[in-house]
Amino acid sequence: MRSDTQTSGIGGVPVAAPAPTASDKIPAHVWRTAGVVVFGAVMGMLDTSLVNIGLRTIGNDLGASLATIQWVASAYLLALGVSLTVCGWLARRVGVTRLWLGALVAFTLTSVACAFAPTAGWLIGMRVLQGLAAGLMIPAGQTILGQAAGPQRMGRVMGVVGIAVVGAPAIGPTIGGLMLAHWSWEWLFLINIPFGLIGLALGLRYLPESSGMPMQRLDVLGVVLAGGGVSAVVYGLSEIGTTGSVTSLSVWLPVVLGLAGLAGFLTRALRSERPLLDVRLFAIPGFRAATTAGFFAGGAMFGVMVLLPLYFQVLHGTGLIRTGVDLLSYGVGGIVMLPLGGRLTDRFGGGRVAVVGNLAIAAAVLPLAFLPADANGILIQFLLFVAGMATGVGAMPLVSSAYAAVRREQLPDATAFVNIMQRVGGAVGVALAAVILSRAAAFGWSPAAAYHLAFAALAGLSLTASAASLVLRNQQRRASRLAATGGAGATLDR
Repeated sequence: MRSDTQTSGIGGVPVAAPAPTASDKIPAHVWRTAGVVVFGAVMGMLDTSLVNIGLRTIGNDLGASLATIQWVASAYLLALGVSLTVCGWLARRVGVTRLWLGALVAFTLTSVACAFAPTAGWLIGMRVLQGLAAGLMIPAGQTILGQAAGPQRMGRVMGVVGIAVVGAPAIGPTIGGLMLAHWSWEWLFLINIPFGLIGLALGLRYLPESSGMPMQRLDVLGVVLAGGGVSAVVYGLSEIGTTGSVTSLSVWLPVVLGLAGLAGFLTRALRSERPLLDVRLFAIPGFRAATTAGFFAGGAMFGVMVLLPLYFQVLHGTGLIRTGVDLLSYGVGGIVMLPLGGRLTDRFGGGRVAVVGNLAIAAAVLPLAFLPADANGILIQFLLFVAGMATGVGAMPLVSSAYAAVRREQLPDATAFVNIMQRVGGAVGVALAAVILSRAAAFGWSPAAAYHLAFAALAGLSLTASAASLVLRNQQRRASRLAATGGAGATLDR
């Protein structure tokens, strides 16, 4: 147990470490590690928004219907859900740095294969492999950062990664639109090559060495239950946007099967001494509270990211490139605020910061539920900028708190759970907006009224995330009091 991350309470029970001081500077090697990991995060997050923009163009060039070419996006997300469940096992088996480097290489090579895909079927197959690589690369990078930074610096370091999480999807439509306007769709994938090569060179030079350890055999049934369950739930929820109904067979059947698979995995994991993923992490109050709040925060964040482009294109009649430009204020707001959000998290605790941040997100999104379709553009840009800033102090502090609540050796499983909860929460947020928009005509609503209700619903998710963050804040206060008095039973919740 490292003395710089935890102190021991009565009976060796871990207690909260003291709050960082203003002089608690982050070593240069940690910032170098963060800079390297950001390359992988940018690739994974930017790739999704770039490819989604080009789906129609890709389908026309490959002679595939829209229903078929949609699988280019869906296959990526489903594969990502599967690999998230084995990330922790692989990190322990081969070492987290080796896993990140291998996933980076695989992501880059599959990007090349996607660019030269001769048919839609080939492209979909390569996107499956690319999604598997991304599902390993993102949590592995977060594990490396968490182990390098330690709990007292987690907020500031994760704030750097958050720039990619918030900024890349926001600028993706602009970059994708400009690329499609001047180049062929293949460049949507080829752009990953320089990122991959630079990331590999920097990773080999600067990332800390890690080695694996002898492990039990991979629990294949656990992978099927957990990976298949997550993927089925995400797929079923995403089908709501296609069918416009929650009663469609393609919606409820995958969700029911997915939940059954997850229930089976949970039962199996609780009975196993060394499960595929350690579900007992949810017995840690700080981790449980942070991931629960992160579920709702992810729903609001991903829902807003999907709803905003449609809002501009449908209600304001803007083109693809102009829509991307209009979304820049949201990404810029997040980029500006994330470093400060990280510092506030390390100083005051992620729970307190996330309570305020998610309230601010709701306050910025809720006016969009009342503005008319011809609302002043400057006002809308101001609201988006504020929403982006609020996201910087609403979502990432929850991630930092979840990682700070567990021990170093538990980080591989913790990062997998955090990403799974965010993904499923994001699918719920997107599905919620899709149901409202698709049912508007059936209830006789105008398009403006439908978007108003959708924004109000997403603001409600942010309020729920704020309420859940309040639970996290209370857990962190309790841990701090126990640490100050030398009491037992506190976990590292900062």
